[in-house]
Amino acid sequence: MNFDQFSFNAPIQAAIKAAGYFTPTPIQRRAIPIVLEGRDILGMSQTGTGKTAAFLLPILQRLTVAASNKPRVLILEPTRELAEQVHRTVGSLGGNGRIRGVSIYGGVSMRSQLAALRRGVEIITACPGRLLDHIDNGSIDISSIETLVLDEADRMCDMGFLPDIRRILRHLPDRRQTLFFSATMPGDIRALAARILKDPITVQAGEMAPVETVSHTLYPISEGLKLKLLLAVLEKTATGRVLIFTRTKYRACRIAANLKKEGHRVSSLQGNMTQSSRQASIDGFRTGKYDILVATDIAARGIDVMDITHVINYDMPDTTDAYTHRIGRTGRARRTGEALTFILRTDEPLVFQIEKTIGKRIERRQLPGLEVPYFQPAALPIKTQMASSRRRFRLSAAGRRRRIRARV
Repeated sequence: MNFDQFSFNAPIQAAIKAAGYFTPTPIQRRAIPIVLEGRDILGMSQTGTGKTAAFLLPILQRLTVAASNKPRVLILEPTRELAEQVHRTVGSLGGNGRIRGVSIYGGVSMRSQLAALRRGVEIITACPGRLLDHIDNGSIDISSIETLVLDEADRMCDMGFLPDIRRILRHLPDRRQTLFFSATMPGDIRALAARILKDPITVQAGEMAPVETVSHTLYPISEGLKLKLLLAVLEKTATGRVLIFTRTKYRACRIAANLKKEGHRVSSLQGNMTQSSRQASIDGFRTGKYDILVATDIAARGIDVMDITHVINYDMPDTTDAYTHRIGRTGRARRTGEALTFILRTDEPLVFQIEKTIGKRIERRQLPGLEVPYFQPAALPIKTQMASSRRRFRLSAAGRRRRIRARV
């Protein structure tokens, strides 16, 4: 099965081949025909499985049939990096400028965005906040939009964009096609989808779990030994491009500085950086100027680099979904990848939830000289281990309640 089955026109077919696409992913096989029919869609798929092409290719097919200078497509993204990434994909798949687009996000001057809008664009890829700035200033009229795409919808709600999305919806025509894509589907996202989608077709490719092409390893460690463990892992593991996730901006900068002292080609990516600095870090990572990128979760869905071989969770994420999004940066487009996670004893309840999600126990490893006392190699069956983990979680929760009552 290849992309010929969709009967795309010649410019789109040429762009597909130039981009190196050969076989459609499951989400692409199921979503593209529905989008071409003009139906609303609720698309759910794991991170890194080709959702962007699943909605862009049929949209571009429609736009190449009848050109226009008015905005016809609005794609909403949660982060600047994702907005720029999708905008670049519009350029590469849109026939070398045949389809004109603009990316709209904050942190940069409005001047270039206004210039592009005056020249006329058909596709607007935007972050909600800056888009509303343009709407309020009268520099964007979205009343002609034919297709609305909410990409990474769960992330947009996590970041507090739901009120902005509601304001944007009031400026859109009621008669439109709406494409709703998300890697996870919690209750509030389903409620939003029910409100804005009309007779949608639900498409789900795979379970909402980490991609199967990624292997998982846990390194039990104490907080004070994390940096030593990181240096040892990088020294002993054959890696290509490595993405390291931390919880805080300060820690991302500190780890990058320490790795640089050790001779690694490394950069950081965190929220205090200017947009130009952030883009320079991503571009340097993509082109091979840097082998390692140390990032906070702001980048969990904004890095489109196909050949990341390893994701290292220096700090455990807060939720199972966050774990899925982080490691979705490797093992993309059916390539293999490795996810290495440094865990503290207090992380064990979340580890249990992750193991439950992926349906198997994750291998634990320790390096000589970096052993921690609480770690004991498992000799028990997985069901027994999970029962023990649940019991520890209940006991720890009971202890927290006792401490709260004591304080009161």
